[in-house]
Amino acid sequence: MSGTPRYIWMDGELRPAAEGVVPFVNAGLHYGYSVFEGIRCYATEHGPAVFRLDEHVERLLDSALVVGFRDLPFSKVQICEAIHQVIAANGFTSCYIRPLIFLDGAMGMVVDAGKPRLIIAVWEWKAFLGEQAKERGIRANISSFTRLHPNIMMTKAKVSGNYVGSILAKTESQRLGFDEAIMLDPSGYVAECTGENIFVVRHGVIYTVPKASILEGITRDSLITIAGDIGYTVVEEPISRDQLYIADEVFVCGTAAEVIGLREIDFRTIGTGKTGPVTRELQKAFDDLTSGRHARSAQWFSPVPAMDATAKA
Repeated sequence: MSGTPRYIWMDGELRPAAEGVVPFVNAGLHYGYSVFEGIRCYATEHGPAVFRLDEHVERLLDSALVVGFRDLPFSKVQICEAIHQVIAANGFTSCYIRPLIFLDGAMGMVVDAGKPRLIIAVWEWKAFLGEQAKERGIRANISSFTRLHPNIMMTKAKVSGNYVGSILAKTESQRLGFDEAIMLDPSGYVAECTGENIFVVRHGVIYTVPKASILEGITRDSLITIAGDIGYTVVEEPISRDQLYIADEVFVCGTAAEVIGLREIDFRTIGTGKTGPVTRELQKAFDDLTSGRHARSAQWFSPVPAMDATAKA
C-alpha cells in the first residue's frame, strides 16, 4: 500500500492514523463480522471527487442491514461527510477509500451483544492488477473454489468474512502463475472474479452474469450504463466456462481494478490475445468518466470540499 494516510476517521472524529487501533477481542476480527466498501476518489478536471459516493454508502448500509446490524449510530449523510473530511485531511487528490463497520465485542456470537463501530481509511492505490494490466490484459484461471451459495452466506452484502474464499482463490491462482481467479457459482456457471465482475463480448454483444449469486458491483452498473450510451446491447444471462474460452473478448471491472481485459483463461488465448476493441472503448469511456470529461461525470461524482485546517488540529 502506497500513499500511507496521516489521518483516519474513527468513532465519529478524525484521528492520527497511528491511533487507528481496535481491541483484540471483537467479533469483527475473530468471526469476520464486519461490512465494508471500496470507493475511489479521482483527480478530475474540477478537483478531487468521489465516484458514486451515494450508491457506495447506500450499499454499505444495506450490507449492515443484511447481516443484522440494528440502530446504527451514524447516518448515510454523516458517513458521506466523514469520507469527504478524511480525504481532505490527508490532502489526497486521488485515493482509495475503505469505510468499514465492525462488531465490537459480541464474542458470544450474538449481534445485539456487541457495538457497531465505523472506521474510514484512505490511501493512494493505483494499479491494482499491475502496471501493464490495462494495456496487455491479464491471465486468469477457473478457480477450484466456488462462489458462495446465497443460503450459506449473503451474496448481496459486502461482508469481510466472504472474502476468505476470494483470498484462497486468488492466492491459488497466483501460485499457479496466473494473475486472477474466476469463480463459478454453486451451479457451475461463471459468477465473478475474486474482486471484480466479469463480462463477455461475442459478435458485438456484451454479456454478463445475472445478479443472483454475485455482489452487484457499482462499477459493473456504471459500465452497463455507459455501454448502452455508446450503443452496445448488454445481456444478463448465465455464462458457462466454455463460453469464456470462445469469446471474442472477456473483461472484468471493479472499484480497484477499474476495466481490465483478459488475454488468456486456463491456458486458452482469448480473442487475439490482447485487450480487445470493445474493452478499449469502454476503458476510454471510463477514463473520460473518472477524469470528469464524460457526460455522466457530473451526475456520478461528489466533489470533495476543501477542509478547514483547524478541523484536524
